[in-house]
Amino acid sequence: MRLSIIGPGKTELHFQKFLNIPKNKLIKEINEIAKTISDSGAEIEFLPDKGISLEIARSYKNQKGKKVIAVLPKSDKIFGIKHLEPYLNEKVNNKPIFDEIIDSDNWFKHDIIKALFGNAVLLLGKSPGTQLEINGAVYLLHIMKGLKENINVSLCKIHPELKADIDFTIFIYSPFILGGKLSKEDELYLKEYKIDFVYINNPEELKQELIKFNKISSNRVCNPPKR
Repeated sequence: MRLSIIGPGKTELHFQKFLNIPKNKLIKEINEIAKTISDSGAEIEFLPDKGISLEIARSYKNQKGKKVIAVLPKSDKIFGIKHLEPYLNEKVNNKPIFDEIIDSDNWFKHDIIKALFGNAVLLLGKSPGTQLEINGAVYLLHIMKGLKENINVSLCKIHPELKADIDFTIFIYSPFILGGKLSKEDELYLKEYKIDFVYINNPEELKQELIKFNKISSNRVCNPPKR
């Protein structure tokens, strides 16, 4: 199973200023979340940039996590990825943090397909960037399910590395979201589009949900090997 990790890049602003989470408590929570994911056997993917996702990945790798994948728009010709290079070359225990790199094409495409590189996504806080990524995923799944009239496009056609399928789930880490929940409007759209979402209150709940999800996820492959 591959878990897509998304969360705010400005950790001090989001977690200390907006949520009033003490730094030592946040570090403890990060380590517990990372251990839970590592123990589940899931591999993780995220954009190599500063923020909570990178902190989770560092801890995950330090706790013998299975695999860390960088997803970034290497082919982008407008903004480029030079600002991401320091994070792309990140090391843990003198070893590269990333085991694989996936090119998501350009920044405009990246932002709407990012969350779909996982069989499920773990939302670690709301920010303009994370909301763009979640909304992009929801809209594309809406299209994939044939709910948009006269449009029938598979996720495989959009990008061969997308793992999402009809069992795709959004795991929402409530302690990292102001108010602990999505807006009522967001919830109604997810229900209307038949996209599963689960509120997670602590690492133990995340553990139980990952165990359940592992049993039902299809692990779709766009281009299966020839027999």
